[in-house]
Amino acid sequence: MIIAKLLPLGLAFIMFAMGLTLHFSDFTKLVRHPLAVGLGLFVQMILLPLIAFALLMIFPIRPEFAVGVMILAACPGGITSNMITHIARGDTALSITLTAITSLAGMVTVPVIVAFAMAQFMGQTVSGSLPVGQMAIKVFLVSTLPVLVGMLIHHFAPRVAEAVERVARPLSLIIFALIVIWAFASQWRVMMENMAEIGPVVIALNVLIMAIGFGLASVLLLPRAQGVAIAIEGGLQNGALGIFVAANLLNNPAMMTPSITYALVMNVTAALFIAWLLAQRQRQGVSSCNRGHHPVAACMKGARLMAGPADFQKRETVGQEITSSCGPFRRGIQLHCVLP
Repeated sequence: MIIAKLLPLGLAFIMFAMGLTLHFSDFTKLVRHPLAVGLGLFVQMILLPLIAFALLMIFPIRPEFAVGVMILAACPGGITSNMITHIARGDTALSITLTAITSLAGMVTVPVIVAFAMAQFMGQTVSGSLPVGQMAIKVFLVSTLPVLVGMLIHHFAPRVAEAVERVARPLSLIIFALIVIWAFASQWRVMMENMAEIGPVVIALNVLIMAIGFGLASVLLLPRAQGVAIAIEGGLQNGALGIFVAANLLNNPAMMTPSITYALVMNVTAALFIAWLLAQRQRQGVSSCNRGHHPVAACMKGARLMAGPADFQKRETVGQEITSSCGPFRRGIQLHCVLP
């Protein structure tokens, strides 16, 4: 099929567009914020495959679907994770760092986990039709290499990268949507017939990894924004890469089904997670008002307080801009602390 043959090119373009938004300095955050980055990598690269494997032990499913779940768990963060982290007011810089590291590491992690899954659930190795080394090379060519090319352009020609990214980013989202739609169409019957079998595993995997990631960040007393980034990075996987591995490298369309199902589930849970975060912020704001706290205190000493247009949404302090729903500002007037 023509679309299946174009899938590697489409995935490579998606990863290239992602690379244009990354910078080599993103890796320095590993040194500056080792706990947050370390936890994020642990959640996505170690905990996610372990939880997937544990769920497959609890909910036995067809071997092809089980391998598909492990393929999905081996994939790096999705192309929309940085954008959704920004919308959720998470630590976008941390999200970008995790995306960069896991995307480059994918050429190693994906073949290793896929080889383990093939041996565990299908009683065979991938060496017969596709050696692990050859798989690593192909994943590198369509996933890691395009990211590196994009990062190099960003490093040596930032203005060019910025200009190209304006077009490449939305186009990559369109290509990703087309890949998922094609996968949906080609596997719709299989997915519907086996939703009761696949659905519980995929939903549980997504909800658990997001909840555990966010919970561990709280236990380690990381800032809330970092916990949000870790949860979203763990929950949003690169479904396009999962589809590519199943359809093109392993030549088993049934193995695409978990990635297709997950692509739908992860966007729903991400929306619910953002809604929950907004509700939490609203409750915390009302609670602060009831305790007599007032945002005027957030202004630095000597600053002038100016009221701006209402946005009718409770917002946390961002720089020197605050919004109050307390007292005379109950309608959501934006307050700006203007430094002298």
